[in-house]
Amino acid sequence: ENVFIGQPADIPAQARIAPADEPGEPLQIDGVVTDRAGKPAAGIIVYAYQTDAQGHYPRGETRHGRLRGWARSDAQGRYRFTTIRPASYPETDIPQHVHFHVIEPGRGTYWIDDTVFDDDPLLTERQRGQMLRGRGGPGGLANPTRDANGLWHVTRDIRLGAGVDAATD
Repeated sequence: ENVFIGQPADIPAQARIAPADEPGEPLQIDGVVTDRAGKPAAGIIVYAYQTDAQGHYPRGETRHGRLRGWARSDAQGRYRFTTIRPASYPETDIPQHVHFHVIEPGRGTYWIDDTVFDDDPLLTERQRGQMLRGRGGPGGLANPTRDANGLWHVTRDIRLGAGVDAATD
């Protein structure tokens, strides 16, 4: 499976998806992973991948492209990705998004709702309903804010197993 190809042996709580020199608007994604009871979950691997600033998946080891990364939640369940803000797919009405998968060591691997951006003009009410199914909790809709240095910030909290049907994943 693509989520495991190129996975590093040592996965930190803070990781890069896009390299520092990748063209685009810088973005930081912060989140907390919680277990089914709502308590912080340590040691969970969060895998994310995305398009570049032109809406393409730049060539890489897998069809996910080279803009991808892994972060392992710390003792407080926190993880962070540093990247760029993705573009929507060219010539489509599909909004900007970052794909997410959860790797629960000893339990399983599954995809969760993409992170989409509330300020994206392409994001319609219909798409909100289709894209935000509650897989991984209600955190898929991000409210981006920009700091004084031009860095975009979003939060993507994850609730393990939320909305995931074990029979289909």
